[in-house]
Amino acid sequence: MIATRLPPPDDAREWLATMTLIRRFEERAGEMYARAKVGGFLHLSIGEEATIVGSARALRADDYLISTYRSHGHALVRGTPPENVMAELFGRVDGCSGGRGGSMHMFDLARRFMGGYGIVGGNLPIAAGIALASAMQGTDEVTLCTFGDGASNQGTFGETLNLAALWKLPVVFMVTNNQFGMGTALGRHSAVTDLQRKGESLGVPGMRCDGMDVLDTHAVVAEAVRRVREDHRPVLVEAVTYRFRGHSMADPEQYRTKEEVAQWRKRDPIPSFGELLTTEAVIDEQQLARIDEEAIARVDAAVEFAEASPFPAPESLYDDVYVLDDAVRGSYSVRTTSASPPAPGPRDAAEDDGAGEIPQQITTALQASEGA
Repeated sequence: MIATRLPPPDDAREWLATMTLIRRFEERAGEMYARAKVGGFLHLSIGEEATIVGSARALRADDYLISTYRSHGHALVRGTPPENVMAELFGRVDGCSGGRGGSMHMFDLARRFMGGYGIVGGNLPIAAGIALASAMQGTDEVTLCTFGDGASNQGTFGETLNLAALWKLPVVFMVTNNQFGMGTALGRHSAVTDLQRKGESLGVPGMRCDGMDVLDTHAVVAEAVRRVREDHRPVLVEAVTYRFRGHSMADPEQYRTKEEVAQWRKRDPIPSFGELLTTEAVIDEQQLARIDEEAIARVDAAVEFAEASPFPAPESLYDDVYVLDDAVRGSYSVRTTSASPPAPGPRDAAEDDGAGEIPQQITTALQASEGA
């Protein structure tokens, strides 16, 4: 059992404020989706705020975080402005991915948030690659890779954990066990329901935290990060939590009862932590109310910003595409790795000056082989 304790008062207030911001942001995102302002899918993390904030605050600024398609909160906790996250949901040029990714593909390299990923379990091998890069460069950076309980059944889970253990990669794998893989209960999709143990046969020891408690989550993940940083070996952390909303906005939630949801809502991490801080005289009732008011105001401003941001220009449709057909030449350099979102519009002259020859040759060769 890892002991938990309150962080310094300023940190405690920041944790509560960030959890509140994520909650209010997600609520508004759901509203905007219902108004057809957001396209595609929308997966909300309402109820999982303690898991997000507690784990992220165990990282240093130079550590990496990589998430899933439920990633708005992860972008916010790493410091991406809510304006840019909301603009990304709206598909606008000022979004953190230039309006190209939407809800499932948030990205902010400057803050070492390496993205949300739409494929279940698809982020695990990428996390191993990031950790391998850190190891090869001789740094002590750690990568935190979050994924859902359903992803622990994917082939990428076993393959990645095995390789991470074999190569002693500095990565913390955190399975966010919110009790359901989409609409399938944990006991119906995983033979092993003690998820912290699923990496043991692969050489990855496990730990568990109460994902509804920001203090316990932080304490456990901080210890996992310490072990990984010092011992150069991966660790698996299971965060036991619950999402109060459906898997996505299209989920009718017929697989669980309202009584079950109500029971978990009694452990809502935000009021629970707020009450603790009030009891410990870290904040008073007025400050508590002010935190919520400020979160709502920031989200209001984010919606206004997103509404004012333009859509990507039609002529930028082929920007950042590797290889196209003979009609449109692809870009060989991937500009999404820049610290800021790519600017819309025609490619730079340097890119057109022979830079597209290699990808065009690859395309031509592939077309020739297909016709053979």
